[in-house]
Amino acid sequence: MSIIVRLNDAVCLEIIDHYSISNFELTCVPIQVARSFVGRWFGLEGSGATKERAGSRFTIELRAGLTTWAAMAYIISVNASILSDSGGPCVCTSEDLCVTDNDYLLCVSEVRQDLITSTAAISALSSFLMGLLANLPVGLAPGLGLNAYFAYSVVGFHGSKGMITYREALAAVFLEGWIFLFLSIIGLRQWLVRIMPQSLVLAVGAGIGLFIAFIGLSANGLGVIGGDTVNFVGLGGCTADHFKDNLPNYCASGVLRSPTMWLGIFTGGIFTLVLMMYRVRGAILIGILLTSIISWPRPTPVTYFPHTETGDALFDYFKQVVNFHKLKRVGNALDYNYGNGRVWYALITFLYVDILGMTLYSMAKFAGLRDPVTFDFEGSTFAYCVDAFSISMGALMGVSPVTAYIESATGISEGGKTGITAMTVGVMFFVSVFFAPIFASIPSWATGGALTIVGSLMIRNVTGINWNYIGDAVPAFLTIIIIPLTYNIAYGVIAGILSYILLNGIPLILKKVSGGRLVPADYELAEEWVIPPGGITPPWVYVKFLLCVCYVFNRTFTGAG
Repeated sequence: MSIIVRLNDAVCLEIIDHYSISNFELTCVPIQVARSFVGRWFGLEGSGATKERAGSRFTIELRAGLTTWAAMAYIISVNASILSDSGGPCVCTSEDLCVTDNDYLLCVSEVRQDLITSTAAISALSSFLMGLLANLPVGLAPGLGLNAYFAYSVVGFHGSKGMITYREALAAVFLEGWIFLFLSIIGLRQWLVRIMPQSLVLAVGAGIGLFIAFIGLSANGLGVIGGDTVNFVGLGGCTADHFKDNLPNYCASGVLRSPTMWLGIFTGGIFTLVLMMYRVRGAILIGILLTSIISWPRPTPVTYFPHTETGDALFDYFKQVVNFHKLKRVGNALDYNYGNGRVWYALITFLYVDILGMTLYSMAKFAGLRDPVTFDFEGSTFAYCVDAFSISMGALMGVSPVTAYIESATGISEGGKTGITAMTVGVMFFVSVFFAPIFASIPSWATGGALTIVGSLMIRNVTGINWNYIGDAVPAFLTIIIIPLTYNIAYGVIAGILSYILLNGIPLILKKVSGGRLVPADYELAEEWVIPPGGITPPWVYVKFLLCVCYVFNRTFTGAG
């Protein structure tokens, strides 16, 4: 006789482990997964694995993955729009940048459709590998900021005023990925993060929280914040007829009157927060989906498809539902012109931004996976290798460098702790390749509330920063404030590191020169900086090296096979 019992996981474990049930077969569905090969591979709670992840459940991981994907799905259309501004491989010879050249614009339109497919495809591949090999709940996709630098600085709008061509830029990204892979294998990338002072590490997490909250509140989210020609930023939320001098999201009047903004605030923000207060599972995902569904009907003030030329085009694309677009122009479009010095300049820029970017490390810490002694996190070598490999594969698909996404924090907040979360993100992006019209139609105001909420959760890192000593407090503050203001995580990290070296290096030199007599006030309150245990190179590299040496020695001196 068999009875299927769906109980709380903890209850199932207690019954199975501590009670003997005769004549009945007790089947606890979630526990079956935990105690399978899948559960042991990912360390689900109850799997019996050496390093179980406390609180991890298969169903929770799936929901967390859906939440992360929903928060990241906007990148499909956003990345395609930004990169297509470069013109891709299309060639423009007109002085007016071909803005009125219908043939050129048609080519750019085909490039954008290609990039929608390639963005979803590389996001699927990289996220799935991150989950499978590194067992981290982190989604990957072409990075925001990096794509803008690629399109507007390296290549230039429609290929004008840029350093190199689109094809050469892809070649730079391709080589950068392999260099990054080498640095990850030898452990240099991981070591650079581990030796950072802990106040700076915490500051990066808090700065990222402000960054994604700013994105959530700005025009790429709820639209509460807009541009200001006097103060750089100001209140937004006005309708298009109140834009100043035809500048999108610069409000001349009528601020905070946009119906889509208020829809996002109440359904994606307040409603989501109320659900979270009552610990409703999937609260963030529910808020995103509810806001999107309300925004899809056309004859409403909050529609994502207004009766305009742009709205009609979006709605026509949305109605296709299923549409697979083959890569016609951006696939394997690299120009390996490494004799051009500008290619190397672009490569070095991409490389240092990826090396100093700490999103992956911060997400691992946010998920509670960082070792408190070594400051490393589980699967770090595999994680950085997957990141690097994905950068090169993305270049072959025509996109800018791939990176870990701060939106992963939404899934982690939903309980994601293992690679199943990232693999779910990957599967959903793979589905997006075929259902791009639907997934590209999640409006920005649907995800803006989620980003703002997650930012508020990540800012709690500031409580662990050493604010009692200037040498620790000021570098941490600069890191926190510069990340959102420059729209770049690497710039904040650079500011923090340089200010930390100056504010702590100068007193250290003066202390040595004066024989310990000249020290700053409150010097005893300074955070102690130590190099964590363990060297630069991962242990498995030494093991492989020794095996190779033994093999060569055996072949050379004994002639054995």
